[in-house]
Amino acid sequence: MILSRKSPPLQSTPDASSLQSENEQLRASLQSLLDQAHDNQLILQRHHHLNLKLIGADSLTELLQLIFQDLKESSSLDVVTLLLTEDAFDIRRIMTDLKIQARAFPWLLLSNLSESDFSHAKWRAPRLERFNAEEHQILFPDHQPTPASVAILPLLRHKRLVGYLGFGSADPERFIQGVATDFIEEQATIIAICLENVINNERLKYLSLTDPLTRVSNRRHFELRLREEVVRSQRQSYPLACLYIDIDHFKRINDLLGHQEGDAVLCGVATRIKSELRLSDSIARFGGEEFVVLLINTHTAGAKHVAERIRARIMGQPFQVRNERSCKVTVSIGAAEMKAGPENQTTESIAQDLLARADEALYRAKNSGRNRVLCAN
Repeated sequence: MILSRKSPPLQSTPDASSLQSENEQLRASLQSLLDQAHDNQLILQRHHHLNLKLIGADSLTELLQLIFQDLKESSSLDVVTLLLTEDAFDIRRIMTDLKIQARAFPWLLLSNLSESDFSHAKWRAPRLERFNAEEHQILFPDHQPTPASVAILPLLRHKRLVGYLGFGSADPERFIQGVATDFIEEQATIIAICLENVINNERLKYLSLTDPLTRVSNRRHFELRLREEVVRSQRQSYPLACLYIDIDHFKRINDLLGHQEGDAVLCGVATRIKSELRLSDSIARFGGEEFVVLLINTHTAGAKHVAERIRARIMGQPFQVRNERSCKVTVSIGAAEMKAGPENQTTESIAQDLLARADEALYRAKNSGRNRVLCAN
């Protein structure tokens, strides 16, 4: 008896065209993964390079430029904003001391709110969400490009909130809930550290170049600035002028009122001089009761006009001293304009000549009766 066996079912053999199609799909998928890995590597390299630049920034101006320009470009963002709370770093005073104009950085937002105003839990962690004008106005005001989605990152130093970093994108899907935030949180941490470091460095630099009593530049800073401006004025062909200012009979003020009141007069005189200057000009206390002023892009006639305003401003209103007493103060001023010297004359000698000629004019003003302005011949 012969038993029959059933033959196994025939399996269809894929044809060559379908195999080729699958291979092409696999190759395309693999190439897409390779391209994505390559793009991610480039992104990481850009951010690593940016982080090194942020850490290496040695001035507040440089750091802000890196945040608002380089960070924006490297992250393909449409807008980057930085909001600092009122008590963070005392930023307004520092910007004033450094003569940094707020309008140079429209994306830097200085809030009148303090840390306690952001105590709600939703402000203490990163937020990725669609843009809402009412909710996000504080970080993306009207003068900013209106984003479609935003990332709001708290800046924390020593568990203290100092502000927020705002990322805005025109892509509504760029920042949405559920997207990992590790990468951008790390960026915010680096920026918070860099802000603290650079502002502390600016404070130390400012203190080393500032007269501790009057809070104007000291002699060392002025001489550095003078040499820089001599070189710049020669290169760009604009005039430079100097005022040498001396408080008349200051020893008598100290003898009659005491050194404490004399110090108050020095501070008051410095304040009144500054009020008559432009942001580009410089004032320094040269020692004792003497001040010097550097006037940028100013001829002798303009220097004399500024000097007369300073003289009138100081003389015009007595200084209030202790026990409701007042003290009338006058100043003598010598003015000089930088002269063109021999081609081989050094920057140092040009600067010293300008100071010496202003000092000589001051000497003549004091000897001819004080409370007047005289210009160098």
